[in-house]
Parts: sequence; C-alpha cells; structure tokens
Amino acid sequence: MRNPLDPAELSAALENVHRAGIPGLFAEVRAGDHVWRGAAGVADVATGRPVTADMRHRVGSITKTFTAAAVLQQVESGQIDLDAPIGRYLPKLVPGERGDAITVRMLINHTSGLAEYLPYAYPSLKGMPVIAETGPQSLDDHRFTRFDPAELIEMGVTAPAVSAPGGVPGVYSNTNYLLLVQLLEQVTGTTAERYITRHVIERAGLRDTAFPAGPYVKGPHSQLYEAWFGMIDPPRDYSVYDMSWVGPSASLISTVADLNRFYGMLLAGEIISPSSLAQMQRTVPVVSQEGKTIDYGLGLHPMEGPGQGTFWGHGGTVWGGGALAMIRADGERQLAVAVNLQRWNRLDSSGTPQPHPIDDALATLYRVAMYG
Repeated sequence: MRNPLDPAELSAALENVHRAGIPGLFAEVRAGDHVWRGAAGVADVATGRPVTADMRHRVGSITKTFTAAAVLQQVESGQIDLDAPIGRYLPKLVPGERGDAITVRMLINHTSGLAEYLPYAYPSLKGMPVIAETGPQSLDDHRFTRFDPAELIEMGVTAPAVSAPGGVPGVYSNTNYLLLVQLLEQVTGTTAERYITRHVIERAGLRDTAFPAGPYVKGPHSQLYEAWFGMIDPPRDYSVYDMSWVGPSASLISTVADLNRFYGMLLAGEIISPSSLAQMQRTVPVVSQEGKTIDYGLGLHPMEGPGQGTFWGHGGTVWGGGALAMIRADGERQLAVAVNLQRWNRLDSSGTPQPHPIDDALATLYRVAMYG
C-alpha cells in the first residue's frame, strides 16, 4: 500500500484544480518520512499575488477535532462523563427533559437532535437546507457582528428538533459544538480557546495554529472568495470576518503542515489515549451539511477508497475558504489542502447545485495524494 510521492503528478493535480476555477490552493502530502508541499494560483485576484504552501488559513470545522480531543482529555481526567446528560453540566443552556436525554457523546457525534442555529442567526439563510431559498445578504450584514454564544445556542435549542436524542442518522449541527465549548469552560475554569491552545495545540507542537483575536488573519494568508452558489458574481472577499458566529468550535487558523502534524500525533496516541482515540473512531450515520449521509465519530470521520484502507480526518468551510485534512489509519499517508473559494456550484432550474469541473479536479487531487 506504500506508494512513493510523485511530485510532478501532485503538482499537476494541484494546478488542474486551479485551472478548473479555484483562484488559489495549497497542500502538503506526507508518505512515511517523505513530505511534498505545493501551491497553485493566486492569493489575491486583484493583485495576482501568488499563494504559497506555508500560508495561514481559516480551517473551519477541522477545529471540531481539536474540540473533541480537548473534551476527551477531560473525560480521561474524570471531569466529564461521555454518556452523562448535558443537563448535568449545563442545565440553563439545555433545560428540562432534553437536557436529561442528550448526552455529551450525542453532542460530539451530532446525534443530539439539536437544530443548526445558523439559519436563525443569518436571516438570509433561513431557507436552509433549500439553497435556492437562501441568499448571501447576511454574510455582509454580519461581517463585524460580535455574536454571544449563549444566544446562538438558544437559537439552536429552541428551534424545532431535527430528530430524537440519540436517533440515527444524526444531523450535523454547529449548536452541538458550541455547547461543547461551554462544557469545556465549565469543567476547566478557563476559556475553551485557552484550554485547547495549551493542551491540544501546544501539546502537538503546532507553531502556526491559533484562534483569531479579531476579524483579521495574522501572518501570510490568502483572501477568501465566496460565490454562494453563483449568487455572488464575481465572488466576494470575506477574509476579514468576525468569527464569533462559530466561536472556538470552527474558527481556528492553521497551516497545512500543522494540520498534518496534528492528525499524525492524534492517531499516534500523543494527544489523547489509545482508548479515547478508539472512542473517536466509533461512528454513526450522520447527515452532513451538504445533505449526504456520512459515517461520523467523535470529531473525526472516515474516508475510504476501494481496497486502499481507511483515512480519518475532517473538512471545514468558512465564508470563502475551505480545508480538508486526512490521515490513513496506519499513519503512513497524509493530506492537508486549503482552497480560497467556496460554494462554486451554481444552481439549476430546480435549485439543485450543478456539478462543476472543480469537483472532479479535487477528487483527482485527493486520489493522487492519498493513494499515489
């Protein structure tokens, strides 16, 4: 199963994603002791400034793996019980019968039944998941909005439930992870950002990974272009953005090298114990934000190629930016990639996102990177 890295093939695959329509992207691939980094396209469409493989990038929900690892550390220390009701810890945020029925595990693997708060926080997205009934106006309205996490949680908790607690398939919801952030703060007596920084980011030796202190990305980075399914044309730059709309559950800034280092150490049992990692890899069916049913563990999900073994990792999107990090179960092959365009698929007359050449080009890049 060990295929050596082919720099020419990897560079060509990266370049083809750029040619298909992504302004800029960059990646790091590891195979054993071999490391390849590459970049293609531009970080700024106005100036032509090129992207580079060491750029810092908003990695969105990849942050959820960091959050889940932090929670499992507290499980190991006896401060949190995975199968205890969240109402035991946060009775004011999830009151009554639901607080008694929803466990910590259900929050981490998205089987709580709690609705996504985003359509309530962003009025132009209230039509979700019907994309044709949404619009991008709220993205501009909330560029510098400072959201209160308790208010966002209340939106998700008071919205109609999407399923019964523990029911499968679960439904992916950021409300779950905002609650986990509050849980971390409750049991550690410090902010989730500070705890995750000290006990996950620093433990992994990540030098270019941090939570944002404001709406700007510090250090070399790309602009982030949002198309919102063709409704923003040309795509608009959202690289300057207050990330309190997702908070410490999806706001990390990192590099492709740091992401690969983190997932490598996680699967090697150097962030959490092997038994905690086994818990992370226990999956249930969950409906993703794209409406696809995937297997999802505790802040990790598997990806498999025919006869190629299982890869574990997570993807993430923010307004204008996306990232994906995956590592083979044996730790011998890794990919981390970042792109500076999101929601490039235009809608057909029925409101369904149409296939785009970018999709095929990315699939080819993933195949070349992960399987050689």
